[in-house]
Amino acid sequence: MNTPNGIPSDEQVIATTRTWLERAVIGQQLCPFAAAPYRHDRVRFCVSSQRSADGLLEDLARELQLLRDTDPLQCETTLLIHPQVLTNFLDYNDFLDVCDAAVAELGLEGELQVASFHPNYRFAGTTKQDITNFTNRSPYPMLHLLREASIARAVATFPGIEDIGPKNMETLRRLGHEGWRRLWVD
Repeated sequence: MNTPNGIPSDEQVIATTRTWLERAVIGQQLCPFAAAPYRHDRVRFCVSSQRSADGLLEDLARELQLLRDTDPLQCETTLLIHPQVLTNFLDYNDFLDVCDAAVAELGLEGELQVASFHPNYRFAGTTKQDITNFTNRSPYPMLHLLREASIARAVATFPGIEDIGPKNMETLRRLGHEGWRRLWVD
C-alpha cells in the first residue's frame, strides 16, 4: 500500500524487490551466486527514505559499516534501495563514483564494494530499450553492497565466471521484451 503522499511503503518496496530477485535475478539465473544467500535469508533489504544524494550517502556509509561489522552467516549482502533519490539514471550513474570514494574513505577497499541496479540502467553503447540493459534493471534504484571475500569465493568455485555477462545478455535476448513483461504477470 502506498503511503498518503503516494510513495510506496517500505514493505511494498521490499516485496517488489523480492519478486524481482526471485523471477529475474534468480529465476533467469542472471547471478548464479544470488540464490544461496537469498534462500538462507542472508540478504538485508534496507529502504532509504532519503530525498537527496547527501542523505543517501549517509545511509550508504551506515550500511557499509553495518555489513562490515555483521557476521556473513547472518548477513552476506545488502540491497540499499532508494526509491526517492537518484531516479534519473545519469545522476545515479555519476553517484557511483561517490560510492567508491565512500568505500575508500571508510577504509573498506578490498573488503566491500558497491554494484549498481536501476530501473533505467543503460550500458554504454546501447539504446535505451536494448533488452541487454535489463540485466541490471531493478524495480527501484538500488546499491548492492557486496563482500569481496564472497566474490573471491564465488570466482574460485565457479567455472567460466567470465562468461556470466555474455550469457546474461543472451538470456535476455532469447527472453525478449515480451518474455520480460511476462515475468511480472501473476
